[in-house]
Amino acid sequence: MDWIKNFIDVILHLDKSLADLGQEYGVWIYAILFFIIFCETGLVLTPFLPGDSLLFAVGALAATGGLDILTILVLLSIAAVLGDTVNYWIGAKFGDYFIHHPSKLIKKEYLDRTHAFYEKHGGKTIIIARFAPIVRTFAPFVAGVGDMTYRTFLMFNIVGGLLWIFSLTLAGFFFGNIPFVKKNFSLVIFGIILVSLLPMIWEFVKERFINPKTETK
Repeated sequence: MDWIKNFIDVILHLDKSLADLGQEYGVWIYAILFFIIFCETGLVLTPFLPGDSLLFAVGALAATGGLDILTILVLLSIAAVLGDTVNYWIGAKFGDYFIHHPSKLIKKEYLDRTHAFYEKHGGKTIIIARFAPIVRTFAPFVAGVGDMTYRTFLMFNIVGGLLWIFSLTLAGFFFGNIPFVKKNFSLVIFGIILVSLLPMIWEFVKERFINPKTETK
């Protein structure tokens, strides 16, 4: 489909896309970025939105003076924490319905995968999941469905949100404009996406090939 091709092209060329958006919308670019990060973490229907790669590209743009780094760090941290909070309460209020009525977007396999991740790592999942696409969107939802108290969730939410925003944005800020990185920005973005997916790939390989479940008759 053309829209999928265009979406992938935008993701892989976020440096140019963000620069164009900044010139077109001016200060409103901050609101746009806030909205994207909030939706990517806060709405269980939008796990496909860019997260890690977007933060790196935002940091790189801030290093050129296109964005204010302090404003970005504060705004996107609020968006990340607020997004997970909303997602938690969606899970707490409507989680049972979605579990029993999975849709094309809220797939049961995503919920099962996140639940298994949650069972293994406990509350730390809220922090670890920040760096794993798909799981990042579903972790607070599953926490809301489960028995994690909001006070405990909020603590992990704040720590994870700050670590995620600061680490990837500052990585882009300090390394995004190195000549080699800038020249091969698409490859770097692809690499970030691949690295972000490695924990999920490893869990899949381990479950499927290393420690496969045997069916009992």
